[in-house]
Amino acid sequence: MKSDPEQASRLIRTARGQLNGILKMIEEDRYCIDIAHQLTATQNILNKVRTDLLMAHVDHCVKESLESQNEEDIESKLEEIKSIVRHLSK
Repeated sequence: MKSDPEQASRLIRTARGQLNGILKMIEEDRYCIDIAHQLTATQNILNKVRTDLLMAHVDHCVKESLESQNEEDIESKLEEIKSIVRHLSK
């Protein structure tokens, strides 16, 4: 993993804590909008981790593939990126 593993770990732990809090809110039958806000906050954290990871992938893995001039490897990396873009567009 080429992105900052300490930051990613910290953010994932934060999201996990938020999910535990959301679960408790659900069990306590808390106000729906409050739960929705917490879900959005958690999703934003996970989106940041994903974005950082994908940017690092492009900056390192894809760049290395392009520099290698290995057509098969380049095509593979491009297909990975296209697959992620398709998935995120749903």
